[in-house]
Amino acid sequence: MPELPDLLVYREAMVDALVGRQLRALQVPGVALLRTVSPSPADLVGRTIEGIERIGKRLVLVFEDEHFAVMHLMVAGRLRWLAADARPPGRIAQAVFRFDHGQLVLTEAGKKRRARLHLVAGRKALVEHDPGGLEPLEIDGPTFATALRGRNHTLKRALSDPRILSGIGNAYSDEILHRARLSPVTWTSRLDDDAMTRLHAATQAVLREWIERLRAEAKRGFPNKVTAFRPDMVAHGKHGEPCADCGQAIQRIVYASRETNYCAHCQTGGKLLRDRALSRLLRGDWPRTVEELEFRARG
Repeated sequence: MPELPDLLVYREAMVDALVGRQLRALQVPGVALLRTVSPSPADLVGRTIEGIERIGKRLVLVFEDEHFAVMHLMVAGRLRWLAADARPPGRIAQAVFRFDHGQLVLTEAGKKRRARLHLVAGRKALVEHDPGGLEPLEIDGPTFATALRGRNHTLKRALSDPRILSGIGNAYSDEILHRARLSPVTWTSRLDDDAMTRLHAATQAVLREWIERLRAEAKRGFPNKVTAFRPDMVAHGKHGEPCADCGQAIQRIVYASRETNYCAHCQTGGKLLRDRALSRLLRGDWPRTVEELEFRARG
């Protein structure tokens, strides 16, 4: 799922390409994509785009007269910029915004259609799409601490809760917690002030670093490689690979379709976190440390 760094780079590219341009046509071949009836796609045609905004993990095309197209890309949704005479890519094209100088195409790969498009009239209606999370790059340490401690969650859940912080998801929460040397299952209520300060600093540092990396990769153009699994990430998607800091294998826990990646040596004092499915299978035989896991693997 595109997260804050990816979405900011998308937004910057969209500002350059779209602001001041008039929408000539809007086609929505993805029957599951459009989640609203009024206004209709035809109501946006002929209107000029005045800006591009981000609300959490949503990107918003701001049209004149307070009309908005709110896009939530979810897991597999992506945006492409094509030439005006190009043919949109087959089945994965879910929405096509046509302009005189090009086309903005929302694509979604895979069989599951989770991406969403809401067409909205009026600022009051737009506010309903805001989960309410604070912008993590705009808040100081005390505000950050108050927000996290306001809901007693695990750190992994707190960082990726859109009601607490805006734009952080599964991938960057793993990277942040690895940088901060904190366990993903530590409860926010149990985090001392020093650890909270470290987490705030890691959150801002990781997000800023990745924004700059993605900007450099896009080279002021439209980003074409938006993915949650990047070779230079240190924790997310690195299960079984050596930790960049200590060399021990990155571990993971899986719940539903989401996974958490962490280094036991750097983040949990060598303790292995229980994977719910494997815990049920192994019960009392679940290894408690990395050393015990490696010993069993050697047989």
